[in-house]
Amino acid sequence: MSQVWFITGAGRGIGAHTVKAALQAGHRVVATARSLDQLRSAHADAPQERLALAALDLTSPAQIDAAVQVALERFGRIDVLVNNAGYGLLGNFEEVQEEAIERQFATNVFGLMHVMRAVLPVMRRQRSGRVFNLSSIAGLIGFQGASVYCASKFAVEGLSASIATEVERFGISVTLVEPGFFRTDFLEPTSVSYAAANIGDYADGDAKDIYGGYNGRQLGDPARLGTVLVELAAMPSPPKHFLAGSDAVGMATGSLQARLDEIRAFETLSTSTDHAA
Repeated sequence: MSQVWFITGAGRGIGAHTVKAALQAGHRVVATARSLDQLRSAHADAPQERLALAALDLTSPAQIDAAVQVALERFGRIDVLVNNAGYGLLGNFEEVQEEAIERQFATNVFGLMHVMRAVLPVMRRQRSGRVFNLSSIAGLIGFQGASVYCASKFAVEGLSASIATEVERFGISVTLVEPGFFRTDFLEPTSVSYAAANIGDYADGDAKDIYGGYNGRQLGDPARLGTVLVELAAMPSPPKHFLAGSDAVGMATGSLQARLDEIRAFETLSTSTDHAA
């Protein structure tokens, strides 16, 4: 059956490729991004009868509500929500300005919350829906020089896992998508932000030195991930967590095993905190 997809951050990268994959599969799509010109350029060859474009700045609840209204007026429903929009803020925690931290959370966390608040009532009335929240492997493990970005993605993980238990009774599923390093604009100067300050003690852990070398060499293919999201949306019981990329699988497996080993090593001390029988 044809679905109606609502995709944020659809002007480039994973979002743009997901739009293309959904349209190729015969679905209808509402593609959103801050720039309408960017959307028009990215999807100029798309079948316009099945595509709607809407300006959406995640920090503007009014724009989010307006974009959802575009979806309802054009297609009458929303079956699949892809919360993809966001950006990276890199730098050692002490070097990141407070204002930059607040901007990171305003987009990556509160923006995603605003979109879900606008779309979930629609899905609840339908008694059906699929939500894909783009987290990151950085939402599972910490990375040097990316503490604030990791914190924003850890927040998305906790939020999504909890909401999933609240809305499943309405036929709505929530999947956390946890990509590794994908060959997108994420590390381009037009997307990523770096800490403004430089503290001498952190000179050997500069975020630009750590992550700059990954740019253009990432393993992940955003076009393939877009196709996989369409496949996941068609599953009767999609996973609650989906690791994207062999690097994500490797890092997550190692981290979870280390966590399990630590739990077992301290199990006796952990259980000693119970009340005495």
